[in-house]
Parts: sequence; structure tokens; C-alpha cells
Amino acid sequence: MRTFVRVIDRLSEVLGAISMMLLASAVLVVCQMILMRYVFRASTIWQTEFVIYALVAATFLGSSYVLLHRGHVGVDFFPTMIGGTGKLILELLGGLVSLAFCAVLAYSGWTYFHEAWAHNWTTDTVWALPLWIPLLPLPVGIGMLCLQYVAELIKLVQGGTGLTASELTVIREGE
Repeated sequence: MRTFVRVIDRLSEVLGAISMMLLASAVLVVCQMILMRYVFRASTIWQTEFVIYALVAATFLGSSYVLLHRGHVGVDFFPTMIGGTGKLILELLGGLVSLAFCAVLAYSGWTYFHEAWAHNWTTDTVWALPLWIPLLPLPVGIGMLCLQYVAELIKLVQGGTGLTASELTVIREGE
């Protein structure tokens, strides 16, 4: 189990770095687009589409990294009020519900990606990018988010990730 968790955590770190590079490339392409359009008075063909797809890919691919570092938006009012075992149970239930939602989304994304691949769909622009390319980050990123949820649930069960040391002590003393 520890090896699985370490591998998934490491893959999430790698996808976080890829996400960062996609964001940086989108910024550079926007700067290039501004330069081309307003300085050289030239039209842009692929830049807007690239920026949109890069930002969407960065969002999906970076989601497991954000979960790993507990950066997703969350409401901690009830878990703080409940504390102890109740907080652990609430975190487990939240993780399981999130995992189920992400699994459905990953499956749907895979189906959509596969259809685009099998039928050679392209975008309806001058660039005519094969549609499977911008669709691939959805099943990959959300699939990795599912694996990261599994890893986080394992960590939670084995050692209480996300809980403070005093909360873990309260839980263990109450058992």
C-alpha cells in the first residue's frame, strides 16, 4: 500500500509540473498573439484555440496535484465542530463521494475521447486539430484524480492524513 501511495503521489507531482508548463506556455502564446496582432498587424490562427485547450488541460491534469496538497476548496465548519472520530468519518465519506463522482466523470471523458479518436473528429477551425488531443487530458487528469483520492483515503485510514496530531490522539484514545 505504501508503494502505491508513493507512486500516485509522485505521479500527481509530475502532472502538477506538466500543468505548470501548460499554464506558462499559454501565457507565452498570449504574449505572442498580442505581439503578432498589435505590433505586426498579422492575424492569428491557432493561438486562441491553443490557449483554451492548454488552460483546460492544465486544470484537469493539475487536479490530482491540488488534491495531494489539499488545495481544493472545502468547508471545514462542520468537521471542526464535530472533531475526533466524526471528523474522520466525514472525511472518509467526502472522499468516497468525490471518488465516485470523479470515476463517473473519468469514464464519460474516456468514452468521449475514444469516440473522437475512433471517428477522427477534428475541431471546426482553420487549425483543424484532431479533437482527441484536447480531450485526452480529461480522462487522464480525472483518472489520476481518482487514484489520488484512493491514495488519500488509504492515508486517512492508515494514519489520519489531514487531521492534526491532537485530533488523531483523541480518535485513538476513544477507541
